[in-house]
Amino acid sequence: MPLISFTDKGLYCEAGQFYIDPWQPVDKAVITHAHSDHARPGSQSYLCHRETLPLLKLRLGPYNYQIVEWNEKIYLNEVMVSLHPAGHIIGSSQVRIEHKGEVWVVSGDYKTEPDGISGDFEPIPCQTFISESTFGLPIYNWKPQHEIYHDIQNWVRSNEVAGKTSVLIGYSLGKAQRILHALEEVTGNIYVHGAIWNVHETLVQAGHKLPAVQRITPDTPKEAFKGSVVIAPPSADGSAWMRRFANHSTGICSGWMQVRGNQRRRNADAGFALSDHADWQGLLQAVKATGAQKVYITHGFQSVFSRYLNEIGIDASEVKTEFGTEDEETSSPDPLKGEEPIY
Repeated sequence: MPLISFTDKGLYCEAGQFYIDPWQPVDKAVITHAHSDHARPGSQSYLCHRETLPLLKLRLGPYNYQIVEWNEKIYLNEVMVSLHPAGHIIGSSQVRIEHKGEVWVVSGDYKTEPDGISGDFEPIPCQTFISESTFGLPIYNWKPQHEIYHDIQNWVRSNEVAGKTSVLIGYSLGKAQRILHALEEVTGNIYVHGAIWNVHETLVQAGHKLPAVQRITPDTPKEAFKGSVVIAPPSADGSAWMRRFANHSTGICSGWMQVRGNQRRRNADAGFALSDHADWQGLLQAVKATGAQKVYITHGFQSVFSRYLNEIGIDASEVKTEFGTEDEETSSPDPLKGEEPIY
C-alpha cells in the first residue's frame, strides 16, 4: 500500500492515521497553509506551522491546534512528519513524511522565487512528490519580482501625478501582503478593504512587520482617496463598494495577467503578473530538485505538466483533488470570507 492514498476526503496516510489538507472533516488534519481550499473547518485536530496558526484561528475559529517549526520532526503513530518552507504565503509549508525508509513530500501550493515574507522554498529529496501545477504551461514565465514591483510602483506614481486613486486588486491572504511590500517604497498613504484589514491585523498582532495601512469605513471621506492607494479583494471589483473612488485606476495583481486579453476581459486599467505560485520553469526545477522517482500532479494544468514530465523521463500521473477552488478566478466565493478569489 502506498504511503499516501488519494481518498474522497483527501490525501490520507494510513500508517500515521492523518490527512493532509482534507476537504472533509477528519480526526487529524495536517495543514500546508491557511487558504480555504487547503484548510477547511470541522476536523477534530489540526497540525500546522507556527506562522499559520493565527491565520487558521482567523479563518476557522477555535479548534484543537498543534504547531511545529519548519524542519521540526514529530511522530504521528510510527510516521515521522516534518514541515518545510513552500514560499507560497506566510507560514505555507510542504509536508515530508517518512515511514520504514520511504519518503513522500506533499508540496501544497508553492513558489520558488523568494518574496521576502513567505519563507524560501526548500527542495526536499524524496522518492514520491505530490506537486501542484496551477500554472503548468510554458507560457507562464514570471518576470523577476523586483521588476514587477517596479512596474507597480511606476503605475502608482503616474496615478498620483494625475490625481487618481490607484486601486490594486489582490487576494487578502498572500497577495495583499506582497502588494504592501511593493508599495512601501513609494507611498505611506494606503487604504485597505475590511477583509484585507482583518488579515493585516492578525499578522501584525502575530509579530509580522507590515507597512501601516488605514481601514476603509463608511466614514472615510472621499477626498482622502485622491492620489492614494487602495488594496481590495476581487469581490470588491465592480461592486458598489468601488463607487466611492470617483477618479481611480484599477490594476489587477494575478498570474493570469500573463496572458494577453485577461486584463481587457477584466476591464482593468493595468495588469501585473504577480503570482504566489511557481511558473513553468519553477515547477520543473522543483520537481527535478526532489529527485523523486514518482510524481503526482494535482490542481492546475495537470495533464499538460504530467505529460511533459513523462516525456523527459520522470514518471508522473494526474490526480484529481479539490484543491485550487480558492485561488482560481473561475472558482466560487470563499464561504468563510465572502471573497471571490484571485491569484
